[in-house]
Amino acid sequence: MNIETKTYPDLMTEQELIEYLRIPEVSKATKYKNVISHLKRMRDLPRIHLCSKALYPLKAVQEWVNRQTSTWK
Repeated sequence: MNIETKTYPDLMTEQELIEYLRIPEVSKATKYKNVISHLKRMRDLPRIHLCSKALYPLKAVQEWVNRQTSTWK
């Protein structure tokens, strides 16, 4: 089985984050930006703002995912 691994930048855009979290594959939402907005509001998704644009630090997002999965145990 050939699995291609995509690399992501240290600071991801919202679209890159949507791909990284595989939202199109796991969500029934038609507007994926709404899913990200919900995660920011309700789950404290880590982000920084540069020039009024949200960017998502890869390492912080990875740590956030680990924390989210450990709360479901």
